[in-house]
Order: sequence, then C-alpha cells, then structure tokens
Amino acid sequence: MRLYSGKVPAIAEEIVRDLAAGGDIETESQEEVRLDVEAVLKEYLRLDREIVDEAKNRMESRSLGYSNLSKVKAQVSKERGAPPADEILPYLLDQILNMLFHSANVEEIYADDTELRKKITPILRKHMDVEDELDKEVRSKIKNLEEGTATFEIEYAKVMDQIKRKKGLS
Repeated sequence: MRLYSGKVPAIAEEIVRDLAAGGDIETESQEEVRLDVEAVLKEYLRLDREIVDEAKNRMESRSLGYSNLSKVKAQVSKERGAPPADEILPYLLDQILNMLFHSANVEEIYADDTELRKKITPILRKHMDVEDELDKEVRSKIKNLEEGTATFEIEYAKVMDQIKRKKGLS
C-alpha cells in the first residue's frame, strides 16, 4: 500500500465531500478542510521522502547494496518515529482525525472516531491499493519477456514509469 502524490487532491476531496455530505462534520469551507487534509497527506509524503533519502545516504556511506534499502529504511523510520511500511494506513488515519479535531476550519464533528475511521479507511484503501493493478498492467504489456532477466527488470521499470506518468501517479 502506497500513497502517491498525484492521488493526494482526489483523496482529500473525497474524504471531505463524504464526511460533509454524511453530516459527520460541519464546516463553512469544505475547500479549507480539503486543503488541511491535503497538508496532512503531503507532510507524510515529505517525511517518507526524507527517510528514503537518509536510507540511501546511509547505504552509500556503508557501501551496502540496493537490496538492503527496505531494512535501512525501516531503521531510519523507527529512529524518526515514522510508521513502518505495513502501518501507513493507521498512521494516516490518526493524522487525519487529529487534524479534523484540531482544525479551525471544522466547526463541529458529529461522528465519533470509530465512525470516521470506517468512512475514511475505504477511501484511503481505494486510492492507495493501486500497486497490484499497476503490476498486472505492466506484466500484460511485457509478457513476451522472461521474468528474472535483466531485460525484464529494465523494461518493467520503464513501462511502470510510463503508466504512472499516464495515470498521474508519479
């Protein structure tokens, strides 16, 4: 599960629209609340980028191979108090709820934490679970190449980048 910067506006729009339409929150400016949600998501992306950069720097200084990236990234995440890769969704939910309860742009919240989580989780999942779809699409386009070969890996990365750009995910 991964958050793509190209999906941030759509996620924020859908969350605010659904919560306001369902009577879960009251706001005079849905646009301002949408910007608040976007800020939370963009902050997570910034933090994740910092962690990846730091992990790459550590790997370079220690002369480690690329295969160690996930391990070093997990170590840097832990040091910075960021969520591990498998806990991104609960982390983002907590951050969004915290923002909603403290935002000056939200006048009233009528739903409890559990209700809000039930409404926001499927929205986040829908927009963050695109990796499997992308993988299937890429593999269908390069099915003539043998998996595990250098040619396959290079072509896979190239086609993945093209599809991400086309869908606005990169």
